[in-house]
Amino acid sequence: MPRSLALFAIGLLLGGGLGFFLAAANNVALDGHRHPAADSAGHGGTIDLPADPGAPTLDFRVERDAASGWNLHILTTGFRFAPERANAPHRPGEGHAHVYLDGKKIARLYGPWFHLGALPPGRITLSVTLNANDHSALTVAGRPLKAEKTITVE
Repeated sequence: MPRSLALFAIGLLLGGGLGFFLAAANNVALDGHRHPAADSAGHGGTIDLPADPGAPTLDFRVERDAASGWNLHILTTGFRFAPERANAPHRPGEGHAHVYLDGKKIARLYGPWFHLGALPPGRITLSVTLNANDHSALTVAGRPLKAEKTITVE
């Protein structure tokens, strides 16, 4: 088992939140793969979309979960999650999202909801990007399709 994946597994056994934190610190996404910082631009480069009324938009909400952790809800227009075409060529208006914790990729999402486990205390910056099926970063008129929020964890 690769060291980074072992750290992730050990952390999960020790309480979930620690595994989440160790994984993020070691650039290990929840899919068990390492994603170096350079990966934040996407595997396939960038696809720039025109700034017209049909261009995708992105926002998200993050709220405490009633039982534990946090829930992330991604809000988009002009975009459809397409898990059935992950790693396939780009098709306009579809793809997946990448989630970052303090600049480090922690997950690839194929739908609008995601449960974040316990987060380390302090100010945390969550970022979400929309990406094409081929993992290219999507931009609109040269601006990344990215939303970012900072929360304070007690």
